[in-house]
Amino acid sequence: MPGQEPLSLKISHTDPGIQSAIIHRLLFHLHQAPSLQNIVIICIGTDRSTGDCLGPLVGTQLSRYKSPLFHLYGTLEEPVHAMNLQTTLDGIHTRYDQPYIIGIDACLGQTSSVGCIQVADGPLKPGAGVNKELPPVGDIHLTGIVNVGGFMEYFVLQNTRLNLVMKLSDIIAGSLYSAIKEWHYRSVLLAAQE
Repeated sequence: MPGQEPLSLKISHTDPGIQSAIIHRLLFHLHQAPSLQNIVIICIGTDRSTGDCLGPLVGTQLSRYKSPLFHLYGTLEEPVHAMNLQTTLDGIHTRYDQPYIIGIDACLGQTSSVGCIQVADGPLKPGAGVNKELPPVGDIHLTGIVNVGGFMEYFVLQNTRLNLVMKLSDIIAGSLYSAIKEWHYRSVLLAAQE
């Protein structure tokens, strides 16, 4: 529809306006969260694969903020991966009332998309790039396209440049923290005016 914002964003990590674009898109999605109390970030991946460590790197960076504004799952020390994903999701839904879940993961894509970050509505499908059936994660999700998909995915993930993964994780963690902090600040101001 004209005048309506698209529900997703895909932007290169080299774009000078990437952080503001991601923050803007996240604020659009956070506006739909039922509660500020239960924002849950699930960073999926493993530190045993360079390409698949994007999620745990983002989680580790977010954990350094020690923020009470969100609940965090998935760091380098305690990763959320294929073996514990369902248990983690079950625990979140037991512990939090109406959690608003933000999923973070690495993905593979076309050559022209490598180095892009995507913010999209709806759940991400972890494991799809390596043909695994895992539960969907998130009300919204962010993915970093770390390498080219379509052939020998496990090998490709193992041979992904750590430099790119680090750059993507810095951008995602900083943008996500800034957006949640801004959303919380705006919500407190709105509540004070009522």
